[in-house]
Amino acid sequence: RRPRRIPTLLSKLRRPKMNLAYTMAPGRGDTDLILFNLSRAMASRGFRCCGTVQINSERSDAGPCDMDVQVLPKGPILRISQDLGRASRGCRLDPAALEKAVGLVSASMVQGADLLIINKFGKHEAEGRGFRMVVAEALSNGIPVLVGVNSLNLSAFEEFAGGLAVPLAPEPNALESWAIQMTGSNLTTA
Repeated sequence: RRPRRIPTLLSKLRRPKMNLAYTMAPGRGDTDLILFNLSRAMASRGFRCCGTVQINSERSDAGPCDMDVQVLPKGPILRISQDLGRASRGCRLDPAALEKAVGLVSASMVQGADLLIINKFGKHEAEGRGFRMVVAEALSNGIPVLVGVNSLNLSAFEEFAGGLAVPLAPEPNALESWAIQMTGSNLTTA
């Protein structure tokens, strides 16, 4: 069964202005680090950021890294990877943990947000699950959304976005400038 395309979801939105952007950094884990740092920088300027940022931890057994997400702004850190053993080649994503993060982010947006950051439009989202509905919900409420994407899921993201997403350079100044422009604010803390 094919997942619903975003134009179908987004065509029902109240605001015609689409505040949807994505970024892709070339190195493994680079997008995660850039979005993590962006969330901190925006929070320090007084922006209310919701969403998730990914934190990868190297393992002492030389296996693949552990993947954790922090629910923004100050939510829990959830392990979203499963330890399937060193020889495993299957997907390590823990779908239950990811869906828990989705629920927490959706609930936190009710309290208000200036920016939604989603660490990755991954395989789960490409298959029609994960953060897809949270992205549509944020956009329908006028909240700008920034998503990390990798080359494996870029075409699925582009299909989901229906040509409405703006690509941004994976540079802190470019991402911050876009967020400030989309929110129409330049908050700073004293």
